[in-house]
Amino acid sequence: MEINRVAVIGAGTIGASWAANFLAAGLDVAAWDPAPQGEAFLRRFVDNAWPTLERLGAVRPGADRGRLSFHATAQAAVEGAQFVQESGPEREDLKIALFAELDRALPPESIIASSSSGLLVSRLQSGCAHPGRCVLGHPFNPPHLIPLVEVVGGAKTEPETIARTLAFYKAVGKRPIHIRKEVRGHVANRLQAALWREAVHLVVEGVASVADVDAAIAYGPGLRWAIMGPHLTFHLAGGEGGMAHFMAHLTPAMQSWMDDLGAPRLTPDVQRQIIDGVAEEAAGRDIATLARWRDEKLVEILGVVTDGNPKRPMK
Repeated sequence: MEINRVAVIGAGTIGASWAANFLAAGLDVAAWDPAPQGEAFLRRFVDNAWPTLERLGAVRPGADRGRLSFHATAQAAVEGAQFVQESGPEREDLKIALFAELDRALPPESIIASSSSGLLVSRLQSGCAHPGRCVLGHPFNPPHLIPLVEVVGGAKTEPETIARTLAFYKAVGKRPIHIRKEVRGHVANRLQAALWREAVHLVVEGVASVADVDAAIAYGPGLRWAIMGPHLTFHLAGGEGGMAHFMAHLTPAMQSWMDDLGAPRLTPDVQRQIIDGVAEEAAGRDIATLARWRDEKLVEILGVVTDGNPKRPMK
């Protein structure tokens, strides 16, 4: 089924960013959010994101911010939608109830996707009469710039739903990946958590400052990770022999480092140490300033990793 109308349910930071992405792809977007200033926030976010999307070449012919509508209820917003992107608060009980409400309001062929960063789809679809069309489409912030979307099915999600969801996200310029087994935090957040765990450990143990640990990633492996993941990176590290050579010669050293990794607890003292370290690293720059700088750099990086053609979906 062709998807030309999307409903964004929950139009906070993530939902508004999704709305900007869908609008730039030339879709009609209907939104709902219970916040008193929800519509004002959404429209302001889209207006602010639009010049960046234009700079990226992501605004397709026929795309128009005027195709955004805001509605008084979730039921009104999803009317006529073939795809729903739910981005409500990260509370399982709330999402289960919301999924059930959306399920009652939509025809069975419409897909309901959640932006949840860690909840299990099997739980979210538990109150639905048509659980087969429920899926998880977890983006990375900000969704209108970061291409990755993690697609996860629940115990009752139909394979066709997974296939249609992957195809839809790819069609709107994302880089979707199919996660074949439900785990809390999905894949990318678990990888982030594993890295941050060791980053915290190194700070707590006095090995390096917060700023220097961040620099160790940003000016080292992080540059390579913008192009390829750890497996392909180590494949290149193996030289002509590739990963087989890497395993044969570096497994003992790598295993010893893995065995020596820390497992810190985020106690109040540790939290304070990290908070103070980040404040020192930020050097007086507020959140808005840092976010603008981040987004500018993301646009530049995207121009490189898409071979100078940002309109082409990443492979």
